[in-house]
Order: sequence, then C-alpha cells, then structure tokens
Amino acid sequence: MLTGGQLDFDHKASHLATRSRYAEGRSRRVCRSYLTGSKRYHREWMIDSKISWPLWLVLGTCLLVGSGQWLRPLQAEIVVREDADQVQIETPHLQAVIRKKGYVSGVAAGSFLDKKTGFRDIGFGLDIADWIMEPGSDKEYRDQLSDDLIYRFGNEYHGDRAKRCIEGPQICTKARQLDMQIIRGKDFVAVKLGFQYYKAAPGRNTGSMWRQTLVFLEDQRYFVSSHRIDARNQSDAMFVRIDMPGHIKHRDGDTFSEIYLSYFGDQGRISSKHFLKDFAPDRKFNYRRDLQIDPHRFIRAYHIRDPKSGAPGPWLAGLTLDPKTVYEAWCHQRGYVCMIEEFGGRPIKPGDVFGAAFIVGFFDSIEEMNKVYDQYRGFDRLSVDQQGWKLRRW
Repeated sequence: MLTGGQLDFDHKASHLATRSRYAEGRSRRVCRSYLTGSKRYHREWMIDSKISWPLWLVLGTCLLVGSGQWLRPLQAEIVVREDADQVQIETPHLQAVIRKKGYVSGVAAGSFLDKKTGFRDIGFGLDIADWIMEPGSDKEYRDQLSDDLIYRFGNEYHGDRAKRCIEGPQICTKARQLDMQIIRGKDFVAVKLGFQYYKAAPGRNTGSMWRQTLVFLEDQRYFVSSHRIDARNQSDAMFVRIDMPGHIKHRDGDTFSEIYLSYFGDQGRISSKHFLKDFAPDRKFNYRRDLQIDPHRFIRAYHIRDPKSGAPGPWLAGLTLDPKTVYEAWCHQRGYVCMIEEFGGRPIKPGDVFGAAFIVGFFDSIEEMNKVYDQYRGFDRLSVDQQGWKLRRW
C-alpha cells in the first residue's frame, strides 16, 4: 500500500565520482582503439556531450592522427535494436532481449549474455510475471473458471498449500502482447512494460494494472527492475507470482553446480545433487514469511557451469531488495528447478498499489552479491525518466 513518505536512492549522485573516473579511462581506451584499429570501441560507441574538454582534446588528437582523414562517428555505448516482436539491448557488459509478443515479461530465455564470461541464463527467462493471487481454494467455483485460472494444489507441482487466482491470465504465457516504452538516459536504457488483467474469479473485478520496469546500466553486469500492481480488488493477502531470478533447465545438474539461498544462512549453499529427483515446493528449500524467518538479505542465485566441460561460470542472482516484500519463495525440482517467488501477501483494497524491486544479473562471488545488495537494501519501488532512475520506498 501507499503509506508514509518516500525515501529515494538517486543513482546520479552515487555514480558521480565513478563516472568521472570512467570518462578519464574511456578517453584513453577510445584513443588507443583508433590508433590500433581495434574494433571493440570503433564499432558501437557514443561520447557523452557533457564529458569535460580534456576528453574532447584527446579525441580530436586521435581523429587527426595518420592520414589526417576524419574517421566515421562513434555510435551508442548502449545499443537498442527494436522490431515488431522484441527489443534487444546491448551494453558494454550484457546483452538481453525483451519480447513484446509471445512469451512475454522480463528478459527472454537464453538472451541474457554475460560478455565477461560468455555464459547465458539457462532457464525460461528472467523476472517473469504470472497471476494476481491470494491464499485459499477455488474448489467451490472451479467449474466457473477458465482452465488457465484454475489453481490445482495437493501435487508435486504446487504442493499442499491452498492458493487461488484473483485475476489473470498468466502474463508470460497468455498475455500475448505487452505495452512497451523505451527510455534512453545518459548512462542507462529503461524498458517499461504494461498489461491490464482481463480475467477474474467469480465476484471479482477485472482491470488491475501490472507494470514492470527494467533498467540496464552502462557499467554493470546486472539490471534493476520492479513490479507494480494497481489493484482493483480487495484481499486479505494479495500477492503476485514471478520467477526470480528464473527457472533452471538441466539434466542431472549438468548446467549448474549449486544454488544459493541467502535466507537459509549457513545452510544456504545447496549442491545440484539435491535436484536430481522431483519434489514438491513445500517439502524442502521453501521460504514462507509466516514461519518467522527474518532474513538480512534475500538473494536467490545459481552457479552456472558448462554442461560439456564442467568449467565453472558466473553466478546468476536475483536480489529482492526488501526481504519484507516476499510472501513465499520456492526452490524445487519439477523436471527443472522451479524458482517461483511471490511478493505482497498483505491486505489490499481497490485503489491500492503495491510492488517490489529487484536486481538481476551476473556476479563472480557471493561476496559481490552481498556488497551490491547492501548498497540498495530496503527499496521496493523503481521510478525512471530521461533524467535518471531512482530506487524508492513507499
């Protein structure tokens, strides 16, 4: 719910010193690329118009070296390629695709590339969105529901905990097409996605709005994201189901060596050997807010490895920046490792707004994840315009 004041984290101020150092180093790299013929910086680059005059002096010198002919202009550091079906974003560190049509929301499966290591995500997509839900059974009116709104429990897929859909359809598989807006800033590109739910359980309203924002940064191996719901219904414990960071495809653990769940403390590093046979989400590795676990951080990650050679790759992690937003989180095997997370789970009435904020990306170590988490801890809202992006608290 929207209550109290807003506390902001303004990335522009926090990155000021870093950007100054980055610009100085970048001038040397760009000059070197022209002198040596390097294609890395020659191909796609944009020099910020606000960079100080010494950098322009260096570039001017480089452009006049050799034959005296002007070289072609450098292009954008963050490259955006858009067509009717998708948007591809390429930064100096990452590649990612966000789909407009088909299987939608979040980052498309297999498209999230870490340029440092050459590894990609290994699931069905990252930060993917589903239904608006609540605790309780739909058995009394199940015969009135379309099949995609029926929630069957008491099985290995969903476990024994009774839940039901308030509004649908499931966004990733059934929305088919999303509203999209692209915002270009000084050192980032943001993508805003939107969808209005058009199905509801008997006696419930349709029309709640789901919004997702993804911010890709020029100088990081992760993106910042948020989900927001503008609710049209009342519930004692409304929540939204997402994949965080994403499910894990594997054959006998060949694509990952371990999983890290920070909220289990010293028991949080779990070998891939525990995911060789299917088990229900409430059998093990399950987080529930009502179990009185009060985690300092809420990080879910898997350690990628090459399925052929076994060579270790980076960690791919999802950081939920305010642990208190998490209602329940699964980590169970059902033919793949299912990494469902539910945020919200608190009383909501029509007109209320709730959401959560995340960081999703590649990391070299758990220590690096912790450091980034502590920088952004406690935020649950993300806003963005051409002037910059901000993490906030409701």
